Amino acid sequence: MASILDEYEDSLYRSASVQQSRASVGIPHSGYVNARLEKETPIFNKQRIDFAPPEKINSLVVSSNQLCMSLGKDTLLRIDLGKPDEPNQVELGRKDEAKVYKMFLDHTGSHLLIALNTSECLYLNRSVQKVRALSRWKGHLIESVGWNKFLGSETNTGPILVGTAQGQIYEAEISVSEGGLFSTNPDQYFRQVYTLEEESGPAPVCCLEIERGLEGKFFIIATTRKRLFQFVGKVPEGTEQQGFSSIFALHADHLPSFREFPASFGFSEIAFYTPKLRSNPRSFAWMMGNGVLYGTLDYSRPDSILSDERVWVYPSDIDITVNKPISIVLTQFHFLLLLPDRVKAVCTLNGQVVFQDLFLEKFGLLTRMIKDPTVQQIWIHTEKVVFRYHVQRESRDVWKMYMNMNKFDLAKEYCKDRPECLDIVLAKEAEHCFQNKRYLDSAKCYALTQNYFEEIALKFIEAKQEEALMEFLIKKLSNLKPSEKTQTTLLTTWLTELYLNWLGILEGDPSQRNLYLDTREKFRTFLSSPKNKDCLFNNRASIYELLASHGDTEHMVYFAVIMQDYERVVAHHCQHDEYDEALNVLSRHRDEKLFYKFSPVLIQHIPKKVVDAWISMGSRLDARNLIPALVNYSQSASTQQINEAIRYMEFCVYQLEETQQAIHNYLLSLYALCRPDSLLSYLEQAGTNPNRIHYDLKYALRLCAEHGHHHACVHIYKVMELYEEAVDLALQVDVDLAKSCADLPEDDEELRKKLWLKIARHVVQEEKDVKKAMACLSSCALLKIEDVLPFFPDFVTIDHFKEAICNSLEDYNKHIEELKREMEEATQSAKRIREDIQEMRNKYGSVEPQEKCAACDFPLLNRPFYLFLCGHMFHYDCLLQAVFPNLPAYKQAKLEDLQKKLAATSQPSKSHHRPKDADTISLGKGQQSREQIKADIDDIVAAECVYCGELMIRSIDKPFIDPQKYEEEMQSWL
Repeated sequence: MASILDEYEDSLYRSASVQQSRASVGIPHSGYVNARLEKETPIFNKQRIDFAPPEKINSLVVSSNQLCMSLGKDTLLRIDLGKPDEPNQVELGRKDEAKVYKMFLDHTGSHLLIALNTSECLYLNRSVQKVRALSRWKGHLIESVGWNKFLGSETNTGPILVGTAQGQIYEAEISVSEGGLFSTNPDQYFRQVYTLEEESGPAPVCCLEIERGLEGKFFIIATTRKRLFQFVGKVPEGTEQQGFSSIFALHADHLPSFREFPASFGFSEIAFYTPKLRSNPRSFAWMMGNGVLYGTLDYSRPDSILSDERVWVYPSDIDITVNKPISIVLTQFHFLLLLPDRVKAVCTLNGQVVFQDLFLEKFGLLTRMIKDPTVQQIWIHTEKVVFRYHVQRESRDVWKMYMNMNKFDLAKEYCKDRPECLDIVLAKEAEHCFQNKRYLDSAKCYALTQNYFEEIALKFIEAKQEEALMEFLIKKLSNLKPSEKTQTTLLTTWLTELYLNWLGILEGDPSQRNLYLDTREKFRTFLSSPKNKDCLFNNRASIYELLASHGDTEHMVYFAVIMQDYERVVAHHCQHDEYDEALNVLSRHRDEKLFYKFSPVLIQHIPKKVVDAWISMGSRLDARNLIPALVNYSQSASTQQINEAIRYMEFCVYQLEETQQAIHNYLLSLYALCRPDSLLSYLEQAGTNPNRIHYDLKYALRLCAEHGHHHACVHIYKVMELYEEAVDLALQVDVDLAKSCADLPEDDEELRKKLWLKIARHVVQEEKDVKKAMACLSSCALLKIEDVLPFFPDFVTIDHFKEAICNSLEDYNKHIEELKREMEEATQSAKRIREDIQEMRNKYGSVEPQEKCAACDFPLLNRPFYLFLCGHMFHYDCLLQAVFPNLPAYKQAKLEDLQKKLAATSQPSKSHHRPKDADTISLGKGQQSREQIKADIDDIVAAECVYCGELMIRSIDKPFIDPQKYEEEMQSWL
């Protein structure tokens, strides 16, 4: 367990590391502030393991979360780091002085090899408790083991490679299943395949690594103190279990490729970085005498897997003669060197020491450092203490190193989730491109930064790089938020000005035609961009002014179309006498208001096409709004051109069935002016019903009178029912027309006779034609010869109308005879009526004593009753009760009044002192009044049988129960 002093020391170191990293970053000139409220943890976070070993630690290995530790002389401790509270202790069972030299644990954590200093080797499987000796391995001091990561399992290692201190490489295989758990030979075989040599002869095999590339190709890396060997070869598919002998056989006659360095401190060590579990390593670091050889692994290369190699020399405070490195571990961007009293982390990108951790003397000298490749944890131990390092966010400052190396793409990749760092990288890249005169690339990067906009714009202006400035503004505009409307307006206006300037320069240079077309296309794309649409629309007045100031009418029209400002487009075409184009725009966009505005101009030049366009718009256009254009046009045009106006008006009236009075009046005026033959047919087609006529009758009458169209005036008079005026005017034109007018007032015989007299007078006095006058008599039955005679002059002889006088006298005689016959028929009819009345007075009916009332079914003779011709008999009160509810209100009131009067007359007189004569007179009057009242009551009550008359028929739809008494009746039934 870490002491208080240790924790204090660690906290001081972390604080110093954080301050150093912050001081190196500095304050960027951007829109981001790098404010961190908490101390940032170091990349390599050390933790002391709470473990006090009973004996000194000789060796320690970790893999797949399995830790094996050699304690003292004869003890082996195994710990599953997933269950650290359940350690497993195994005794080696050695009685001699043998000590553990090295231990090797495979990638699964299942197979443990224990090399002893007596040139022996022991084997322990994770699933067993007993250590087995490998008899075939005896006599070899094991320096390294190359595990088979492709065929190995928990019970079988597959073919593996073993390096010895004498330089031999052996191939072996260990299994706990085939030989049995208690077999004396768990090793299947152990055969030599190669010997590594240096200049002085065989050298210890310090490290072995087996990797598989593409297409079954295997790469074997082996190192000695000063050399790094590579063996490359294919193992035929299906023969992997036969081992790697075939690969080494390829190099039996010649040395394989190797890298050699002159210096040596007696051993070397190689480390690999594997990004993911069960994947191939990506990079390597070989610690040897001259420094650390670092590079990447490229499995696609045919002869050598090593690529991008470089040698990082040891830091200046490392003297390999005094405190040489002991171990090396490689992470993604650093390699860690273990020294006797400290750990140094060196960045693989620039070779700088970024981390140093000094251990206190009380812990003892550092012995070994190893990394668990599966969980990326680093373990360090002394003889007394075990430490563990966690690697946390190793790539946090990598962007800075790539940026300083001008590898900006990689720098951006490693800070894409840190906007403040990304801004610094982009600014540095932009500056780098600017200095190298890559202005367009610089503009694209500057647009993504938070640097001051004004400074960047001035840089490009001073460098006279308008194209790059435009690129910067375009990118900056695309990155703005919708809420930043002021900035958007500024950039949009500025870009428009720059585009117009650039187009003006290119247009005057024929050699730059292609560039001009390309720039024009970009400008139009900019204007039509959906993102800029709102801004351009809100500031279209400014854009129009810019376009006008540059005289760019082509783009002014293009911009107006984009803004759907078709009024400006049409106006432009009209100003340039492009009337067909203007009409095409109107027809294409079908805007009614634009038609109303520009039709007066267009119809003066292309009347037929304009009218065709109006007709194609159909009912969408209000013809009343087009009348002013037609009026102006018709006043200045010929009759042939006015026909176009008539054509449209006829379309509105006959096709669209317009009823607007203005339209019909205007069509009427055109007819009166140019088409008199169509005028009368239009009026006749409109009809004679004033309520269904859509033109103004008074206006039409005045118009026709002004132009002398008398037939039309006569028709209008007839519609207005001014028949006298119609006849008077018709007599000036045609007598037959006047005759047709005279017969129109069918319900007014007096007026009709008056009209015919006008015609007769005109014929006699004006035309002096007696025959026509006689024809008038035959045409109208209302006229008699005596009506016409006063119109004839005195000298006219009777011979001309003798026949008419005779006919008139005969008609009078017939009429007198007819009246006599009607009088005789009336006399006979009166006689028959009197006889019927006399017969009715003598008519009677008989009532039997047993007869009953049809309403109450009681004997009829008990009370006053009524007897009807149909045979029904009713008591007076029963009939009154049945009839009264069905009488009209006024008859009900009258009946009640009569009943009151009848009751008043039946009361005896209270005066006993009146004279006798007075009483007699009063009684006579009262008796007469009483009889009259009863007769009036009978007329109301007994007018017809209540069961056989109309009363029963009218009551057929009445409910049996009064709706107002329905609830009461319904409750009575419950």
